Formats: sequence, C-alpha cells, structure tokens
Amino acid sequence: MNSVNIKNDRVVIVTGASRGIGAATAIKLAESGWSVVVNCNKRTEAADRIVSTIINAGGRAIRVLADITDESAIVRMFDETEERLGRLSGLVNNAGVTGGQVTFAELELSELRRTFDTNVIGYFLCAREAVRRMSTQRGGLGGSIVNVSSVGAINGSAGERVHYAASKGAVNSLTIGLSKEVIGQGIRVNAVSPGLTTTEMNSTERLERLVPTVPIGRAAAPKEIAEVIDFLLSDAASYMVGANVVVSGGR
Repeated sequence: MNSVNIKNDRVVIVTGASRGIGAATAIKLAESGWSVVVNCNKRTEAADRIVSTIINAGGRAIRVLADITDESAIVRMFDETEERLGRLSGLVNNAGVTGGQVTFAELELSELRRTFDTNVIGYFLCAREAVRRMSTQRGGLGGSIVNVSSVGAINGSAGERVHYAASKGAVNSLTIGLSKEVIGQGIRVNAVSPGLTTTEMNSTERLERLVPTVPIGRAAAPKEIAEVIDFLLSDAASYMVGANVVVSGGR
C-alpha cells in the first residue's frame, strides 16, 4: 500500500471489506484520504489485517463487525461509525454471496433466500441508513453511494448463477431509482459492474474456463475494480448520477 495523507474528514463504510474487491477498495480509499470502516461478518482476522495495512501507511481505519442481513446490526454499524470516526459521507455496498454454482433446476430455496437477503436486502438496508445520515434534508453533509453489481446482471449467468445474476439486476434497479430520489438531497448513487475477477468467489476452475471468453484475455485484479469505485466516490465524478460502470475487459 502507498503512503496516505488524510486530507479531510470524509468517512466511508465498505461492506464485506475483509477480502477481494472490498479489501482492495478499503485500501485504495484510504490512499485517497478517506477514513475507512472495514466491515466484515466473520473474517475478523482478515479485516484486522486490512485495518493494520491502512494504519501502518498513515491512514485512518477501524474494523466494525456486522452481518448485513441483520437490520439491527446494520444500524449499530452506522452508529458506531459516526461515534468513532465522525459523520458519514460515503458507502460502498460490496458484501455479497454467489449462492453457489448450480443450474436453475437444482437451486434450493435456502440458497435463493440467502443470496437475496445478502445481495439485495442488505444493500437496501445499508443504503437506507446511509441516506438517513447523509441527506442534507435530514441535516447530513451529503455524500456518495457506490453499489457493487456484476456483469452477470447483463448476461444472466446461465447454467451456474442465474439467482446471483438476478440479485444483481435488483441492485441495478436500486441504483437507478435511488439515485433519482436522493440527488436533490446531496447524495450521488452509482454502480460498478465487475466482470470476471480474481477473488474467492471465482474458483481456479471457473477462471480457467471463462478467461478465454474475455476479450482482454485475462481476469481483473480486485485493485482494478477498486480504482473505479474510488473515482465514483470522488468529486471527479460529480456529474455522474445513476451510472453503472462496466469493468469487464470487454466481456
């Protein structure tokens, strides 16, 4: 991680930040001067390593444990964030599950519910709490929300992850509708849709099978997605509202 310089009091929550895109995003945002909440559900040791990486480079970060399928846990996370770091000005809705790699006919109700509870309900609840705190109509300072979606919402992920793709389709609709509702309250809402990325969500087998379908010829590194999230949160994206930036290597 590069050294950082805290330039202002911007505070951001990154959900699911103990690994993959979330971890890379937490580190990148800290480098850009944000005070970062590294959220996790169970992977506390991994999250603590991300926090230490940020602090050792001169940044400001804390780890906050919260299951984003639990409304009361989400509210506590937002309360703790403002108590320890200050008023919120950013949210990266990133925590998610794939729901397993399964054909549609073999999909079990329990996995379907878990996928939508995490990828949809969790995003809604976190965004709601962010709006309640950042809205200028409610005394907030304004801010920015970035929802991490997926190109699966566009291509459907037939044969392995239709339920996951559908959950990300809901994220895309959330982004469009919410962005129009809260821009007048000083809050910008946008999304990023990663393509094939080298994270734990993609097994070696899946990466090897799908890389040949990616025109650029490789999977993305989590840092490459984090760079786009950093941009969308920044003032450089001040005229972007309801956008969905596809980062897929052409796939």
